[in-house]
Amino acid sequence: MADPLAGRLPVTRQVRSTSPRQHKEEEPVELRDAAQCTVVDAAGKALPFESLYREQKAIVVFVRNFLCYACKEYVEDLGKVSKKCLQDANVRLIVIGQSSHYHIKPFCNLTGYPHEMYVDPERQIYRIFHMKIGEEFVASAQSPHVKSNWLSGNIKSIWRAMASPAFDFQGDPAQQGGTLIIGPGNEIHFAHLDRNKLDHVPINTILQLAGIQTVNFTNRSRIIDV
Repeated sequence: MADPLAGRLPVTRQVRSTSPRQHKEEEPVELRDAAQCTVVDAAGKALPFESLYREQKAIVVFVRNFLCYACKEYVEDLGKVSKKCLQDANVRLIVIGQSSHYHIKPFCNLTGYPHEMYVDPERQIYRIFHMKIGEEFVASAQSPHVKSNWLSGNIKSIWRAMASPAFDFQGDPAQQGGTLIIGPGNEIHFAHLDRNKLDHVPINTILQLAGIQTVNFTNRSRIIDV
């Protein structure tokens, strides 16, 4: 069976790799190379990337940097996915950034994100999956999860950087992210590489592909005229 991820991953592709019961050499090359790379949790503990999806299907969202307003607002909506829905579907929801692990807890507190979060500070996994450096202009690019416009969003990002105890970009600002649905074992079900900060996959699309109940992101407080 041909390797469905031979060479560079496409920008968006729904794929299925070889069965985890088959030989190790038949794994998609990117997943094989990334498996033993380490990610770091909020406490500074390093663990192999493979441990995140070895026994269980996982949605893995790689974000640009923790100061990016688009990533912040996207992760805020990821936080609205209930733990019960994830447990019922036996799926893990994981966000990976590319900063120091010291930024994980503040970012979770800022966004209200209650699920798993790690960092890949050396961006090894980003490089293995060919995640883009620099932004590609796409006229149709938009995200239903980003509420701020370019100006207000960047002002908020700059303010957060200035107010941070350690003034840094909390990751390479030119690095783009992506989304994978992987596991258990060496299964890759879906891969998307972001072309710019607004090129996230809609969250409900990801949830549907992973077999998880979707979320109503349009709920707003009702305004009652008196």
